[in-house]
Amino acid sequence: MKFDQPAGANPTDQLKVLGIAHDRIDGPLKTTGTAPYAYERRDVAPDAAYGFILGSAIAKGRITAIDTAAAAAGAGVLAVVTYKDAGKLGKSDDGPARYLAGPEIQHYDQAVAIVVAETFEQARAAAGLVQVDYARENGAYDLKAAKATATKPKSGFGGESDTAVGDFAGAFAKAAVKIDATYTTPDQSHQMMEPHATTAAWTADGLTLWTSNQMVAWSVRDLIKTFGLPKDKIRVHSPYVGGGFGSKLWIRADAVMAALGSRAIGGRPVKVALARPQVMNNTTHRPATIQRIRLGADTSGNIVAIAHESWSGDLPGGAPETAANQTRLLYAGANRMTAHRLAVLDLPEGNAMRAPGEAVGLLALEIAVDELAEKLKMDPVQLRILNDTQVDPEKPTRPFSHRNFIGCLKTGADRFGWSARRPTPGAVRDGRWRIGMGVASAFRDNITMDSAARVGIDRKGVVTVATDMTDIGTGSYTIIAQTAAELMGVDIDKVVVLLGDSSFPVSSGSGGQWGGNSSTAGVYAACMKLREGLAAKAGFDPATATFDDGRIRAGNKSVSLSDLAPLSAEDKIEFGDLGKTYAQSTFGAHFVEVAVDPATAEVRVRRMLAVCAAGRILNPKSARSQVIGAMTMGVGAALMEHAVVDTRFGFFVNHDLAGYEVPVHADIPHQEVIFLDEIDDKSSPMKAKGVGELGICGVGAAVANAIYNACGVRVRDYPVTLDKLLPQMKMA
Repeated sequence: MKFDQPAGANPTDQLKVLGIAHDRIDGPLKTTGTAPYAYERRDVAPDAAYGFILGSAIAKGRITAIDTAAAAAGAGVLAVVTYKDAGKLGKSDDGPARYLAGPEIQHYDQAVAIVVAETFEQARAAAGLVQVDYARENGAYDLKAAKATATKPKSGFGGESDTAVGDFAGAFAKAAVKIDATYTTPDQSHQMMEPHATTAAWTADGLTLWTSNQMVAWSVRDLIKTFGLPKDKIRVHSPYVGGGFGSKLWIRADAVMAALGSRAIGGRPVKVALARPQVMNNTTHRPATIQRIRLGADTSGNIVAIAHESWSGDLPGGAPETAANQTRLLYAGANRMTAHRLAVLDLPEGNAMRAPGEAVGLLALEIAVDELAEKLKMDPVQLRILNDTQVDPEKPTRPFSHRNFIGCLKTGADRFGWSARRPTPGAVRDGRWRIGMGVASAFRDNITMDSAARVGIDRKGVVTVATDMTDIGTGSYTIIAQTAAELMGVDIDKVVVLLGDSSFPVSSGSGGQWGGNSSTAGVYAACMKLREGLAAKAGFDPATATFDDGRIRAGNKSVSLSDLAPLSAEDKIEFGDLGKTYAQSTFGAHFVEVAVDPATAEVRVRRMLAVCAAGRILNPKSARSQVIGAMTMGVGAALMEHAVVDTRFGFFVNHDLAGYEVPVHADIPHQEVIFLDEIDDKSSPMKAKGVGELGICGVGAAVANAIYNACGVRVRDYPVTLDKLLPQMKMA
């Protein structure tokens, strides 16, 4: 099915099942511990051996010698595999890092060997017996020090590296009110609940992986390149994923090393799970940024000049953190400039993490907007409303498909009680605490991906949907079931959803907040094709036939779907150029209240509100769950998350959840989410958009702005920690 025209009236508009706050259909499996995750596949691999990955002890250099004899002789050891034993491995084009080092070392903790043994403890102990000699080379590990060497990247996630419209320099020089400030964000780690894990096995049919991955088809593609196998010799299963946040968009060392380990012992299944320190240093992270923002406005608050420049780093061949992307679309202004620069750093790979680009870009931009509002002596909400635009500011002939940014700000201000905010910092107290409110805009582009599905109905009237889509904790099973139930006119408990198998039709996969909208659009296409087949079998006109209560109806005639079964159909949604014709984005506004202790600089988040405009909300319950999770991550980015680099040796020092702090329940006492009533007929036949990444965008800046309102200390270097607040804190 081609989607190249705005969606008209269609069966999704009935909202009998879609748009309802359904519990997750996979919830009972997950809460009872019976959902089979990648490391737990005793059902298909009861005799699995255990693999343990040994990582590089240096960040850059070469392996000069490697001795595995002692490890191979260890108790229970079945095999030891290094680059000398692995054979020729191809490299995926999706990232700069190789999954097995040797003899060159690209980054600290890069896999140099896998030890396979009968038990995990035996494999781990034997890994300590592998002797590796290195020739260490000097590396670059400090973005600030490498900033001067940064160059314009060839490409980046999200489009052109640089853009320019009008005469920014001239307009900024003449602007009545100006902001020119630099903001920094640190390296951050995904820290999803389930670590990267894989069970791998080789048979006469080829390689099978049960793995934790967000994009099944991408995994197959990468495995084809890595092992040189034909597509029909690879099978990937990923039915349950315990979080990813972008770190599992592509295969990682767990998948490749488990496969190598299994091959080395004759195909017997081998399972590998990365330890938490390996997740931080062996896989990927969100890169640190240095961002310079310049805003110029007239005395009425109209932005006349806006520039956003960002510097980040990655391994050679990597891509930048596109922190300036949202600045191209969020606010009006005739004279504009954005730029990204990329430095070569020999740290573990930098790559996508929830809302790559916008999450850190808005941390900077939305403080700058507040700083501009203060200089203008203008309310920060009103300044944002004043500079709204209904067209792409860089391409004024390109309108937004649907943009209710002002509605988010006004609704949020009213619900949050913004009118009670005092603009003078430190003016509101509650006992010893200084109380402040902050606001920030939320923005994330709406991306769509082609997606396919197969839908069938059996003689019991049960509808089964099969697609290689993944559920990474987002509720994919449920919204797909809702879509099929709505389209086929059956109760949701009459729908079976099968996900995460590469033998199923290729879906959009989960990432970039495109998964929910795109995958359900693929299910929509397959259901519409099945409806046509059922109507034809019943002798009805498919254009006028309706489906409800398990029956197909035309005029005063009806037939039970089970009487027409079995029948199945497969189709694919293919998105046309509407994304080019219209700027498709999601919008929101975050409001935060904090308390700051002037004696200790302790910060407590008291309450949070997110108002989102993100198309039709397919399941308000799971969508809210996504947004509050993202809001919580935003608090982490604001107040605590910092993967600290040892700039002497090139690794993340605080590589566990004792040292890398993330928010806990006590840090987030009250959260509220409001979804504005909206459909976007240019987005998909579902008229929906993504929401899972929108929820993190801008949150950290709202926290930082609230801290400033509470105590008058402006911190531009994230996270906002005690040591940065206390020296500037006034005790009075």
